[in-house]
Amino acid sequence: MPLQLTREDFMTPEQVRRLKGVLRQAAQEALKTGKKGPVRDWAIIHVALDAGLRVSEIVSLRVGDLILDPGHSAIIVRQGKGGKKRGVDIGSPLRDHLLQYLEWKQAVGEPTSPEALLFPSPRGGPLTRQAVYQAFKRYARLAGLPERFTIHSCRHTYASMLYKASRYNLRLVQKQLGHSSIRTTQVYADVLSQDALEAVEGLPQ
Repeated sequence: MPLQLTREDFMTPEQVRRLKGVLRQAAQEALKTGKKGPVRDWAIIHVALDAGLRVSEIVSLRVGDLILDPGHSAIIVRQGKGGKKRGVDIGSPLRDHLLQYLEWKQAVGEPTSPEALLFPSPRGGPLTRQAVYQAFKRYARLAGLPERFTIHSCRHTYASMLYKASRYNLRLVQKQLGHSSIRTTQVYADVLSQDALEAVEGLPQ
């Protein structure tokens, strides 16, 4: 079934700022009290928002999947949809956050070897997708976001913002999201078309 989207599937820049603010504050408070959950949640949702990874891809990440070099930072998705591998370029805010997150993991005694899980569960195994869904919902409520948003909305929002920031470069969005067909990515272009907005504004009054 083809991807079906409308503008209600995307968070606005202001909603993204509010969500990040809530997550950042929760993580800072957790650092003072020694709690791990909010620190991990902030890193997970930041990856979803700023790299557009699927939840299944996020929970499978290993420490060695991060390339955090100055000037060239990326997340390597080794088992994307259809078993495909891809590199997702990331910006400096997410790069700096992930560097801090790795320092924190080391400080609290969590494994940071290349094969170690980046986001382990409290028991040390992989996080379930349901746990990530629930965490997102908790912070979304705190940020006052509409109930319709889910963790997958982060991927859609990332795609929409990347499409605009890249000056409507559909091939770049396709590469970053890992779509096998440009037709799937085309959905974002159709929904975010400026032509429709300009047309309705130009209707006779």
